[in-house]
Amino acid sequence: MEQMTEYRECVGHTYSVCPVCLKRIPAARVRREGGIYLEKTCPEHGDFSSIIWRDKLDFNWWRGERREVGENENLNCPAGCGLCPDHLRGTCCTLLEITDRCNMNCTFCFAEPDGKADPPLEEVERWIDDLTDPGNTLLQLSGGEPTVRDDLPAIVAYAKRAGCKYVQLNSNGVRLAEDEAFVRKLADAGLSFVFMQFDGVTDQVYEALRRQPMLDIKKRAIENCGKYGIGVTLVPVIVPGVNVDQIGAIIRFAVERSPVVRGVHFQPVSYFGRVPELPKDEDRFTLDELMAEAVAQSGGLFAMENLAPSCCDHPMCGFHGDFIVMPDGTLYALTKDTAPHGESEGGCCCGPDPAAKNRELWAAAGSGAMSGERT
Repeated sequence: MEQMTEYRECVGHTYSVCPVCLKRIPAARVRREGGIYLEKTCPEHGDFSSIIWRDKLDFNWWRGERREVGENENLNCPAGCGLCPDHLRGTCCTLLEITDRCNMNCTFCFAEPDGKADPPLEEVERWIDDLTDPGNTLLQLSGGEPTVRDDLPAIVAYAKRAGCKYVQLNSNGVRLAEDEAFVRKLADAGLSFVFMQFDGVTDQVYEALRRQPMLDIKKRAIENCGKYGIGVTLVPVIVPGVNVDQIGAIIRFAVERSPVVRGVHFQPVSYFGRVPELPKDEDRFTLDELMAEAVAQSGGLFAMENLAPSCCDHPMCGFHGDFIVMPDGTLYALTKDTAPHGESEGGCCCGPDPAAKNRELWAAAGSGAMSGERT
C-alpha cells in the first residue's frame, strides 16, 4: 500500500527569532494542509513551527509581490548602516514608555503593580525634545500604565509645547473611569485621544484576560473622555476560546458610541508576559481569521473589500479599513481594496507619505477606523 506524504510547498523565506534564546535565525513560510506555517531551526534549541495564515483569504493576493530577504542584504540594519535607502520609513506613531508600573495584573503582560521607579519628569522632557519633529509628531505615552503617574498632565502639556501635533495615551482606562478631575486635567493639557484596552462586551472576558470584571469601568472611562472632548480608540486583544465570538459586538459597541469612539484596533494575542508555555497552533489567531470573523460578525456593516493592508508596514503585519459612521448607524466605507497588492499598492510605499496619512486618520473626529495588527 502506497504511503501518503504530507503536502509541503515553500512559499517564501524571511528571518525570525528563536522563541527560547531570541537569536535571529532564518525562517521559511511553508504551505501545508490547513494553511501557511512559519518554520525555523535554532542550532541550539531545535525546530519550531507556527501557523501564520489559515487560508481565509488568498495569501498571494494579500501579500502581493515583495522581494525576499536576500543573502546580500545588511541584516544589521539600521544598527549597522543607519537609516539606509533600503529601509528608511517615516514614523507614524512614536511610542514612549514613561513608567514600568501598573495598577493591574493582566495575563498577557510584563508590567507589574510594583515596577521600578518612574523616570523623573525632567528626563521624560529630554526624551520628548529628542524625538519631536515639531508640527508632525504623533506621540503615544505608554508603559506600564501611564495614568499611575500623577504628573501625566504635565508630560502631555510639555509634549504639546515641544511641538507634538497629537499626544495619545495608551491606557487600561481604570483611572480615567474613577478620576474625572484627572481626565479634565489631561484634556486641558492637550491630550488628543486614548488608545484604550477593551477586550469585549461581557465581564466574563475581562475576568479571563484581566482577572477582574471591567465592563462598567470601560464604559465610564469612555463617558468621561467624551465629556472633555478626548477621542477613544478601542483596543481588543483577541484570544481563541475567550472573545473571538465578540468581534462583531465590539464593532457595534464602537459604532454606537461614535464620535467619542473613533476606531477599533484589534490585536490577535501574542503569548508574552505571564504565559507559562509556548502556545499550540489552536491557541493562535491569525490575521486572515480576524478579517474573516470581522466581516462575518459585522452583520453586513462592511465587506472584505473594505479592508486593506496597512499603508505603513508589511501586509503580514496589519490591515485597516476607514469608514464614516452615518446617522442611521450604518458605515460608509472609504476603503475599497480590489487591486492586486504589490510594492506600489501596499506596505510603506503607498502614497507620498503614508505615515502622515495614518497620523491624520487616527485623529479624525466623526469618522471611524478599524485595524488589526500582529503584535
